[in-house]
Amino acid sequence: MKIGLFIPCFINAFFPEVGIASLELLERFGLDVHYPPDQTCCGQPMVNSGYHAEAAATEALFVRNFAGFDYVVAPSGSCVHQVRERMTSVEQSDEVRQVRGKTYELVEFLHDVLKVSDFPWAEFPHRIGYHNSCNTLRGLGHASPSELHGPHFSKPLALLEKVRGIKIVQPARPDECCGFGGTFSVTEPAVSVQMGRDKVHDHLQAGAEYVVSADSSCLMHQKGCARRENSPLKFIHIAQILNGARA
Repeated sequence: MKIGLFIPCFINAFFPEVGIASLELLERFGLDVHYPPDQTCCGQPMVNSGYHAEAAATEALFVRNFAGFDYVVAPSGSCVHQVRERMTSVEQSDEVRQVRGKTYELVEFLHDVLKVSDFPWAEFPHRIGYHNSCNTLRGLGHASPSELHGPHFSKPLALLEKVRGIKIVQPARPDECCGFGGTFSVTEPAVSVQMGRDKVHDHLQAGAEYVVSADSSCLMHQKGCARRENSPLKFIHIAQILNGARA
């Protein structure tokens, strides 16, 4: 299975350890993983800001980079949601539709495609609270949102439960936005910060030592809010835990 690894621009710039963990984790399963060196952005910042036409060239470059792979995998739910659901500025050729259809977020790729049953190298003896970003929860269907009636499921928690020593604690309001929301945190900073503080407090009240997520952008926002509150909470991407990170 030939995998194209997409590392979003903000992860490449600020959280390279998440990209490295994603690569190592996929290689542990014997996959043929490639990192196209010409990759840049998926176009999400422009689309979020309403510059759809200006995103076309960026989207076309993404397709050129990832057209030759069986699957495209990325450790970012918001970027994958952009590719699968919102990459519409570029002309929708067969090649474009194929790339969009085979792009997966890391958690759903492990859960839905590889159907991983064990992470024998992973141990994380800590209490963790999981943060579902809005895009992964409602856009990609990572878990059952609490506002809808239906069978409960959570793909990330199903994977984390296979890690030795981990204890999952549930915040009181698990599905609330943390306040990052792409450009929302720029246009409404006061509201965004308060939402981040509320999320940090909710995890602390539940007894979490770490907040875990599949979206580094949400973790970055909450970590900033926690630092201003002198909170003892720590933050880590799910790829790092599944790859065997030690605290």
